[in-house]
Amino acid sequence: MAYFSRLFILILLLASLISSYCYANPIQDSFRQCLSINRHSLTQLPNIFFTPNSPSFTSVLNSTAQNLRCIASYAAKPELIFTPLHETHIQTAVICAKKLGIQLRFRSGGHDYEGASYTSVMDLPYVVIDLAKLRAIDVNIEDGSVWVEAGATIGELYYRVAEKSKTHGVPAGLCTSLGVGGHITGGAYGSMMRKYGLAADNALDAKIIDANGRILDRKAMGEDVFWAIRGGGGGSFGVIVSWKLKLVPVPETVTAFNVRRTLDQGATKILYRWQQVADKLDENLYIRVLIQNFNIPNTTQKTISTTYNALFLGDANTLQQIMKDNFPELGLTKDDCFEMSWLESVLFIAGYPRSVPTAVLLDGKPAFLNYFKAKSDFVTKPIPEEGLEGIWERYLEEESPLMIWNPYGGMMSRISESSIPFPHRNGILFKIQYVNSWMNPEKEVMNMHVDWIRKFYNYMGQYVSMSPRQAYVNYRDLDIGMNGDDDDTSFVKAASSWGTRYFKDNFNRLVKIKTEFDPDNFFKHEQSIPVLPLKSKTHRFKHVKKGRKGKKGGKVIHH
Repeated sequence: MAYFSRLFILILLLASLISSYCYANPIQDSFRQCLSINRHSLTQLPNIFFTPNSPSFTSVLNSTAQNLRCIASYAAKPELIFTPLHETHIQTAVICAKKLGIQLRFRSGGHDYEGASYTSVMDLPYVVIDLAKLRAIDVNIEDGSVWVEAGATIGELYYRVAEKSKTHGVPAGLCTSLGVGGHITGGAYGSMMRKYGLAADNALDAKIIDANGRILDRKAMGEDVFWAIRGGGGGSFGVIVSWKLKLVPVPETVTAFNVRRTLDQGATKILYRWQQVADKLDENLYIRVLIQNFNIPNTTQKTISTTYNALFLGDANTLQQIMKDNFPELGLTKDDCFEMSWLESVLFIAGYPRSVPTAVLLDGKPAFLNYFKAKSDFVTKPIPEEGLEGIWERYLEEESPLMIWNPYGGMMSRISESSIPFPHRNGILFKIQYVNSWMNPEKEVMNMHVDWIRKFYNYMGQYVSMSPRQAYVNYRDLDIGMNGDDDDTSFVKAASSWGTRYFKDNFNRLVKIKTEFDPDNFFKHEQSIPVLPLKSKTHRFKHVKKGRKGKKGGKVIHH
């Protein structure tokens, strides 16, 4: 009788969903009812469900969203936010959503540039599963690894590792408020990338929840899926619950510097020279360039500021000699160099004043919020000085544009393009991140600033990689393409636009893995990996069902 009672309740829930236009909150009601059927305790837990009518809904939605454009009044909002406390809660949410036909979005940090983890332009009602409460970190110095849950920030991870050892680090991101879960799915570069590669290159294991609610580790998911989630982008294959990452050695003392050069200090020629040497420097040295408008003191005029922001895994004297031999044009002096611990360098590179204690990393919050639109490019040959002058001319027409040029070379050039889905390796001199930001919430203002960065991106096309014009998946840009309304059009659109830009030849392998692992395309968003077209799906479904293990009689098997 219990089975038939559950079946009857499920039929009622499905009927409620089908009648969604006749009821006030059908998705909220059906989802919560399903969760209560599967796990009675969930509906009794306080502060775990937030609807638009909840007093805390807006604060929870905004809590880890860095881009105010994605939470503005004109942006789509979820029907419900669910904040699980345990991985079993996520399992239940996935099972219920699949039964009820509810679209889910999964958020671990919120730096998501187009907000695909918490907003949508697909015109479908959706529920957000916010993983912010899953942030356990288990550091194991003995075996040189760390397990970290998806909702923890990179800053928290760095701090907890440094608590255990001053000579171990993690080669991951520069923005300390990044949520670990989604960050690593895109590759995850940082100031040690030229020495150790990306965080995804140093991932040892992971736990993922698939579309059937199974928790799978590396062995259970298989090497193909483990390959796909390390750089194939978030939200396509399952819910990342946690990562196991390799710890890497760092010196007790590292050196960092910030050196600004403006146009009247020779910024153009210095930057041209940086392009020629940055990827060839000692792999222990990472020098990125932040390019902004700069107000000339005591005037109303603006100029261009180029700030060289660097980390050297070594002492100041050695750094100065390397710079003197390879990049004397910058004019680095002893007074520019600051020796510190690796953990302190995390704050320095992120732009914090040196007086800020490292414990601020435990706050897990961005240093600032604004409205912004971002894009990315990869450069394979130096941009000539006349090209740089064209950049300056366009820059000075806008309020607050920003470019960050990140050097490649070193380990990044020695790892194969197909090692993980992230393909931007040998031959790349540097990556450009473009960000145009503003603070006015009006949609007309947004359109004006977005239009500027689109035109600027078009100008840059002549100086960057071509066929394809490459882009970084963690800097999602919906301008370069979105999935269609059905699986067939999604595959065609992705293959001809964003798929090859983000992943080059790895895109085809990602699609094949997606088709086998998630044939119903349950995990989807505007730029999720699509499944192969419908015509071959019948055979594929049989193959997947025949080989599928771990679920029997409606019960979830834990791996």
